[in-house]
Amino acid sequence: MTQDVYWHDNYITRQHRQERNNHKSFVLWFTGLSGSGKSSLANAVEKHLFESGHNVIVLDGDNVRHGLCSDLHFSAEDRHENMRRVGEVSKLFVEAGTIVLAAFVSPYREDRERVRSRLPHGDFHEVYCKCDLEVCEERDPKDLYARARKGEIENFTGISAPYEEPIKPDIVINTSTLTIEAEVNVIIERLKAKRLIANQ
Repeated sequence: MTQDVYWHDNYITRQHRQERNNHKSFVLWFTGLSGSGKSSLANAVEKHLFESGHNVIVLDGDNVRHGLCSDLHFSAEDRHENMRRVGEVSKLFVEAGTIVLAAFVSPYREDRERVRSRLPHGDFHEVYCKCDLEVCEERDPKDLYARARKGEIENFTGISAPYEEPIKPDIVINTSTLTIEAEVNVIIERLKAKRLIANQ
């Protein structure tokens, strides 16, 4: 950053937007292996929140690589940069009064904690979509595990690249056994318990 770049405060603040929206803004960060159900769960939660009157958006790992992060690959360095960019976009949405549902493998704890550190305290909530590797491989909705096992995909999380499980996630969802409806209910009840959304 150059010395000639300065922060410009806006007249309309996050608090103004939250008051008009009648709800808080925050980030739910869904992390887990490919095939663990992150995107499906994030989209189902989005539908529930949207239908109940919340401003909400899903940021999906594959989708952002079509635009914002189309220049990045899957090396450790590029994964770090991918998470940095998504973290900054998430912060902008939170400032705009929107609930962000970010669904990313995000295999490194350091990256997830860096996103948390860039947001005000209490605005980042880590949701661990816990699913056994064997189950993820059985699902293999994009045929990625099979290709990774054949050596056709390099740096594939869980096979040729590491996944660092959250140590103290805010919410754990066992996506190996629960139905999507049950998973959504767990999320919504936890958000109510944390007073992030109102009881309705």
